[in-house]
Amino acid sequence: MDQPIIFAIDDDPQVLRAITRDLKNHYRQDYRILSTTSVKEALDSLLELKNKGEVVAMFVSDQRMPEMEGIDFLCKALSFFPHAKRVLLTAYADTDAAIKAINDVKLDYYLTKPWDPPEEKLYPVITDMLEDWQGHYRPDFKGIKVIGYQFSPKSHDIKEFLSGYLVPYLWLDANSEEAKKLSELNKLEAKDLPAIIFADGTLLKTPTVKDIATKIGLSQSAKNELYDVVIIGAGPAGLAASVYGSSEGLKTLLIERKVPGGQAGTSSRIENYLGFPAGLSGADLTRRAITQSTRFGTDFLSPQSVKEIRLKDNYKTVVMDDNTEVLTKSVVITTGVDYRQLTTPGIEKFTGAGIYYGAAMTEAASCKDANVYIVGGGNSAGQAAMYLSKFAKQVFILIRKESLAATMSSYLIDQIGGVSNITLMPCSEITEAKGDTRLQQLDIKNLDNGESSTVDADALYIFIGAKPFTDWLGKAVIKNDKGFVETGRDLNSCQDFEKMWKSNRDPYLLETSIPGIFAAGDVRAGAMNRVASAVGEGSMAISFVHKYLSEI
Repeated sequence: MDQPIIFAIDDDPQVLRAITRDLKNHYRQDYRILSTTSVKEALDSLLELKNKGEVVAMFVSDQRMPEMEGIDFLCKALSFFPHAKRVLLTAYADTDAAIKAINDVKLDYYLTKPWDPPEEKLYPVITDMLEDWQGHYRPDFKGIKVIGYQFSPKSHDIKEFLSGYLVPYLWLDANSEEAKKLSELNKLEAKDLPAIIFADGTLLKTPTVKDIATKIGLSQSAKNELYDVVIIGAGPAGLAASVYGSSEGLKTLLIERKVPGGQAGTSSRIENYLGFPAGLSGADLTRRAITQSTRFGTDFLSPQSVKEIRLKDNYKTVVMDDNTEVLTKSVVITTGVDYRQLTTPGIEKFTGAGIYYGAAMTEAASCKDANVYIVGGGNSAGQAAMYLSKFAKQVFILIRKESLAATMSSYLIDQIGGVSNITLMPCSEITEAKGDTRLQQLDIKNLDNGESSTVDADALYIFIGAKPFTDWLGKAVIKNDKGFVETGRDLNSCQDFEKMWKSNRDPYLLETSIPGIFAAGDVRAGAMNRVASAVGEGSMAISFVHKYLSEI
């Protein structure tokens, strides 16, 4: 396969030689570096590259060039390679233009001259952007092929799992010509679907998620006999805890029962996360965090569910659903929350077959020119509406209240108001979901006048609040009446806490009713439902783990 290209342009030959030299020194093994001093030559080259089917991963352009300013060149380059990263080289006096370009032309970054030393000022920035580009780049497909029926819950689960781990795959609907040919060659029948064909030719019929996890190289068993800290749940809090735990020298294990990222991982766009003015998707944030965590040495088990934590002296035994055990000195619970289930008639029948909890971005392409309904008025629902509006004919947001003002951020309300194919349906609720093998219709009741209507619906996405994932915890860990884990000073007001607490000191801020077991993120009582606060609590939990370990 041809290497992706990093394309550099600067009318100053000396500067161009310097940037080309530095880029080649660091990236020549994985990327081809092309450079020119001429805008005309550059544009001619881009056309040639496009016609050859080659791909540019990144443009690095000077701002002040006599033929054309750098920002204008990057705009033109965008028409050839719209997914390439765009970096502007500027003098200090041009930084205002660069900042404006971030908003106007979606510039990814600007670098001021000079960038010495490149190890500090150039390579970290370029590497981060190239990794981000690689996360979205899809060359001519040579990898996993998934064959199944579009509205099969099993097919949906497989697609969600592979997408959650950012594993490239090609979805082939069983009714497509290519799928029929592959099915015939492999003697696949309807009962064998969904089926997966891996890059090495291995075929799995109706595989479980664990079968797939093993095949793609996810670890199913712990590498060490004893850990300093085991983190249960790989949402933002758990990922942050794993990064800080491993980076600070703790032997760290992270366990996830589904896919990393939690609810935040399914978000199509997080626009208020500090340091990302253009926003980023939950998948991007998760990918960055997983890469960071594993680079520091975190062991990662997935998909694995924890069913129990046993206590003996100062040690904790984490017991999995398959009865395998992991011994640890401390535990951080970051299992987050699950979307609450809608109990309306018909919902359970079509879950995974037109009805989905959360954003389910893997199904967005199937919503092309369709009528899509969203239940819920929170930010997650708003972000999903904005994302799905790019595919669907119409998106309808159903809420029981009269407006979104009390539940959704104002910036999202403004964005939704500016999209012509998103319609808000206030004072409404679904009374029944109907269809044959998939969702086809919804009965909707107007809560103001009691009138009901039946509408055609191709998909329904549900965001109706969340409940903590804590049913697996025993009674030794105190929870409030809603199931959230109590921590720190709040434990003092809990019944039986004094009888249960086995330490001479007060609990640390994020410590549960068991010394050495901590909780962080949305699973914790009183937590803020924000990605940034979850990340903060996850990192803070590790500081308390250090204090606890020093005691034992």
